Amino acid sequence: MSELLLLGCLAALGAMVGIAAVLLGDRISDYFSFYKRQFSRNAEIEMADMFIFANGRQLFIVSLMLMVLVPLLLHALFQIVVLTVGGAVVAVFIPRMIFKHLNKKRLAKFEEQLPDAFMLLSGSLQSGASLSMALENVVQQSPAPLSQEFGLLIKNIRLGVTLEDALLQLEKRIPTPSFTMASSAIRISREVGGNLVETINSMAAMLRRKRVMEGKIDSLTAQGRAQGIFMAMLPVFLAGILSAIEPEAMSQLYTTRNGLMVLCVMVVMEVLGFVSIRRITRIDA
Repeated sequence: MSELLLLGCLAALGAMVGIAAVLLGDRISDYFSFYKRQFSRNAEIEMADMFIFANGRQLFIVSLMLMVLVPLLLHALFQIVVLTVGGAVVAVFIPRMIFKHLNKKRLAKFEEQLPDAFMLLSGSLQSGASLSMALENVVQQSPAPLSQEFGLLIKNIRLGVTLEDALLQLEKRIPTPSFTMASSAIRISREVGGNLVETINSMAAMLRRKRVMEGKIDSLTAQGRAQGIFMAMLPVFLAGILSAIEPEAMSQLYTTRNGLMVLCVMVVMEVLGFVSIRRITRIDA
């Protein structure tokens, strides 16, 4: 009788575990489907904002491969659990970091092209062209990304949007101080009835001087930035070499409680030092 009761309890327990696994599996599947839809949609929107048209599902597959391959590669090279888990966590944020890097690089290129675009715009206005024709001339003779953004500006104007509203919309897409300042100057000049050509000329000259000053600042702070990167990567490089030379001694740093505490302190100090150096070498022009 007791054996039958024990078998019944085991069967009931097995059934409960099976039901819980099915329910948990459904929840995991629903969450995975939701994450896939959100990632694909957000990736397509962010890439389309940069005029890069890609399939969101393909980007999700690439992101999923990174989340699997990066931890496996780290585990195969070092066989350190902490490093493998850290690589898996970092791999989750790699797509977001890539999107931000591409957008930042695109904005920097747009800001670099802006003074030449304003000089071209001023020359077209001085030759007797209207503002719309001058903007079209800028779009035709300028490379991307400036031609893409100004082309979007012209399309909004053709759809009936006023120049002021179109410039405000473009400011939201290009949140750089240089373009915000230039856009504000153009809008104020049109409102108060000033000489638009002189305003654009002065803005182009000022943006060019600002660009030269920023280039000098970047040159003067390049050594500090390089030293910050070198000092941040040196402990990681040495840890990898020592792990390969003395795996038993270095394993104490990753497997014991005291070693993990020391490792956490080291990582925090590394991050704080790197951030501090980046803040010191970042000078607003």
